[in-house]
Amino acid sequence: MVADMCVSIKAGSSDYLEKHPERRISFSQNFYIIGVTFAAGIGGLLFGYDTGVISGALLYIKDDFEVVKNSSFLQELIVAMALIGAIFGAAIGGYINDSLGRKAATIVADICFAVGSLLITVAPNPTLIIVGRFFVGLGVGFASITAPMYIAEVSPSEIRGGLVSVNCLMITTGQFLSFVINYGLTRVPGTWRWMLGIAGTPAVIQLVLMVFLPESPRWLYLKNRKEEATNVLSRIYPSPRLEDEIDILEAHMEQEQKDKVKVKYSDVFKLKEIRVAFICGAGLQAFQQLTGISVIMYYSPTIIQLAGFKSNESALFLSLIVSAINAGGTIIGIYLIDIVGRKKLTLSSLIGVVGSLILLSASCYVRGHGNPSLVYGWLAVAGLALYIIFFAPGMGPVPWAVNTEIYPEEFRGICGGMSATINWVGSVIMSISFLSFVDAIGLGESFMLLLAVACVAIVFVIFYMPETKGLTFEEVSNIWKEKAYGKDKNIESMVEQAST
Repeated sequence: MVADMCVSIKAGSSDYLEKHPERRISFSQNFYIIGVTFAAGIGGLLFGYDTGVISGALLYIKDDFEVVKNSSFLQELIVAMALIGAIFGAAIGGYINDSLGRKAATIVADICFAVGSLLITVAPNPTLIIVGRFFVGLGVGFASITAPMYIAEVSPSEIRGGLVSVNCLMITTGQFLSFVINYGLTRVPGTWRWMLGIAGTPAVIQLVLMVFLPESPRWLYLKNRKEEATNVLSRIYPSPRLEDEIDILEAHMEQEQKDKVKVKYSDVFKLKEIRVAFICGAGLQAFQQLTGISVIMYYSPTIIQLAGFKSNESALFLSLIVSAINAGGTIIGIYLIDIVGRKKLTLSSLIGVVGSLILLSASCYVRGHGNPSLVYGWLAVAGLALYIIFFAPGMGPVPWAVNTEIYPEEFRGICGGMSATINWVGSVIMSISFLSFVDAIGLGESFMLLLAVACVAIVFVIFYMPETKGLTFEEVSNIWKEKAYGKDKNIESMVEQAST
């Protein structure tokens, strides 16, 4: 079986397209894949909107509820409750994805989004806002694991990174729309209710679209629903590549089923190659948050006010510009991720983040220590913008893209879910502690802590992250087996090149 497996990998490997360039699929050749990607990406849109909208809505919640205005803890709790919900959603979502499929997980996410939005819209007190934010967070958690996984599994390997990054574009577009809507509703009665409640609409739209979307072909094949899987694959790949893709999928699933006999589902992390892969995936997710993206996106209006721009309207307008840069940077990432590669893109992103945090922390430190000049306020805004310019193309999409690639099909849901849970735990830590750190040590000093973490992240990527650009799922799987157990002479040379 090992020999057969290696032959199949060669037939469906990344150098297969070099031998048969006419079988390569581009973005513009298959509108079916694009349609499925954007329909699934509505989950990313909701993810982005619901995590971004709170930064502006919080300014008006404080105006309506004096108890919130007087308590940094309540402000942090309102922000963080969606993230706490996301932790549970990502963890549970992994099991639902593996057992019931990607469609079922998406439907559950849409229901949570709709229920949470309704509760917030009618909330008479901060308590119900917090409950509604938890339900929204459950939806965010489900969407964060399901949408990129689903997109990856319907994508040809040569454009997989770009298509998964489309989901990140949907996330940043949702965040941008949240700032647009926040700014547009500043003078509307019941401002924050409209800001937070409007998210129910796209959730209902996606719920309807799910009737027409196919299930992941790889999940169908895993569940022995091979005829359904072949029907979906036939809409993605033309013949003769279709037959080759089915052959490689058949061989790989047979191997994974053999592996499953050796380990119980609950003992998945006892497999050394999965532990090694998980350290990489979870590490990237952790560093995505611990380098400060949640702080920048959730508290950018507050940071801008602390930098000297006091009015709500000015803070929201400048935050809108920062969010627009985030969306634009993600578009650049979609273009670069399958050309430059995941590792180089991540390193260049982190180096830029370090530079921007130096500017941001220095300007905030000077202003916070006796120099009220608005020049330093503008330098802080420039630091925010530069942070997003460098973060968005690399550290934004790459952790999500890599986590859809590095786990075996049988355990992709649980491993991806646990990795996403690490992301949300990091997001909770950052969002619930940032204002308290600012109160305790100052704004500039708080950004210096993020700067130190970003430097550690660069070291992690250099020594631990392999390059997965253009590789099939099967080749990526072999990278981790090689790292875990040493080189295997039967593994193709392309895998050896990718792991260096």
